[in-house]
Amino acid sequence: MEEEILKPLSFFTEKYEISLSDLEGIISSYLTKQIDYSDIYFEYVIHEAISLEEGLVKTASRNISQGVGVRAICGEKTGYAYSEDITIEQLRLASKAANYIASQDVKSRKVQLGVIQRPSLDLYPLKTPPVDVLPCEKIKLLEKIDMSGRAFDSRIKNVLASFTSEFRIILIVNSEGTITGDIQPLCRLSVTCIAEDKGNRQIGSYGGGGRVEFSYLLEEDRFIEYAKQAARQALINLEAKDAPAGMMDVVLGPGWPGILLHEAVGHGLEADFNRKKTSAFTGRIGEKVASELCTVIDDGTIPYRRGSINIDDEGTESQKTILIEKGILKGYLQDRLNARLMDMTLTGNGRRESYAHIPIPRMTNIFMLGGESTKEDIIRSVKNGLYAVAFGGGQVDITNGKFVFTTSEAYLIEDGRITAPVRGATLIGSGPEILTRVTMVGNDLELDAGIGTCGKDGQSVPVGVGLPTIKIEGITVGGTNKA
Repeated sequence: MEEEILKPLSFFTEKYEISLSDLEGIISSYLTKQIDYSDIYFEYVIHEAISLEEGLVKTASRNISQGVGVRAICGEKTGYAYSEDITIEQLRLASKAANYIASQDVKSRKVQLGVIQRPSLDLYPLKTPPVDVLPCEKIKLLEKIDMSGRAFDSRIKNVLASFTSEFRIILIVNSEGTITGDIQPLCRLSVTCIAEDKGNRQIGSYGGGGRVEFSYLLEEDRFIEYAKQAARQALINLEAKDAPAGMMDVVLGPGWPGILLHEAVGHGLEADFNRKKTSAFTGRIGEKVASELCTVIDDGTIPYRRGSINIDDEGTESQKTILIEKGILKGYLQDRLNARLMDMTLTGNGRRESYAHIPIPRMTNIFMLGGESTKEDIIRSVKNGLYAVAFGGGQVDITNGKFVFTTSEAYLIEDGRITAPVRGATLIGSGPEILTRVTMVGNDLELDAGIGTCGKDGQSVPVGVGLPTIKIEGITVGGTNKA
């Protein structure tokens, strides 16, 4: 990328011929005495996607999106307007519309810009963003994945591989006179293998990435490992028998099973649900909500991770937030609106999908800290149960925390040993309750490989999850055989 694109302020002011005095005038004209806070959010994104199927390039695309969103907050009311055209005229129209929605008042108050905040974090200092790598190099990578997956076993009949990357530049100007911005690279490699034997057809999936260079996927043949893991899972599911049903002990494996923590617990700890009193965790700060073995953290400051951010989409620096400490609820994930209304501290979790969306409280990288038990000891402690290694889809009701999750790789535990693979197992329970049933926590904390995307209120953002091996006593497992 050209050097100027690495400087958000100069990039937007020079590319779109908008000066600081122009921005001062717009904010001042539409920041009324009734408005508590307002901001202007600029965004420029380069997005690229290439996919391979049946050994052939199935799709290849590269597009650029740009736009600006204007927000005005008055009490609990938010006015928001946006435009894909970044011009002074469109900024004025959007600002006037946002102001009218929030307060219907146009009295002005002078705001002077001048506090340019440079994020103290530099979590993803890439020399070459993935979008700058030639498409032919990415296609070669996908072709090697196709060959590796098929070579793993003759029963692998098809391999689907895709590589997506983006380069996101953001700039936030607010009514407090502060200007800040960030450059956010991102990439993800996804692999799906389809295995077939005697009419039985199963799939396996794996992948990874983050805010990393393209070369990260080549190091130590990481991309080949992704292909092997996807093929291995497909073959395991090919041999798997139907899962049992009933109440039993469940052991969650490390890493990606943290998605259950994300969905069943993490969303319930986002501030908007708690301010509106629709979360099962509402009003419970300081109370015991989990086993004393459980400490849950949201940390957006881990270098190169998919869910990490130098600043959130409101300009607040990312941070490490302890949500649950040794079973005690410590706080919620906050954006500006909810932190102000709840009189709580900002946590750097105001995130949005794009300039066309308002920021809302969202997770970054959420995980449970490791404990003192070994995986082997945890497995040995279970007489009859389920060992869940990976999950597919799931549903959660935020109001009561009830969830249903389907495993994509799971095994029986019989007399303290991992035995036969099973398919079709679903875990059914309540997020707040499930943490109270955690009786052992492993010393093998892992973060996922970098594939997570979270959806909320129609918005999707990249996230990370993590978990050590944990034992949950007495959870309902849905299956086709009676346990």
